[in-house]
Amino acid sequence: MKQMKLSLMALGIATAGFFAFTSIDTGSIKGKVSPAEGAVQAWAMSATDTLKAPIDNGMYEIPGAKAGIYKLVIEAKPPFKNAAKEGISVAEGQATEVAEIILEK
Repeated sequence: MKQMKLSLMALGIATAGFFAFTSIDTGSIKGKVSPAEGAVQAWAMSATDTLKAPIDNGMYEIPGAKAGIYKLVIEAKPPFKNAAKEGISVAEGQATEVAEIILEK
């Protein structure tokens, strides 16, 4: 009886250990901002996650996004205003391309 309990406990620990190392295949959000010189960084926010990435020559890619719905915020330099886009859907393991965002003054 004692041997069976120990065997079951060892099996449970081994199973838990196996699932602890299962990776989550994340996606990304990428796109273009115009004018390029007006953009600083891109932020992606969901109910459980906040991610950011620099904007280089008007282009950005935010890696590590879990599957879900995000709000994208483009942080701008004066005289430009920040821009936002809601409802961006990210699928597991996929790159989501966002239409070009044009900053306003």
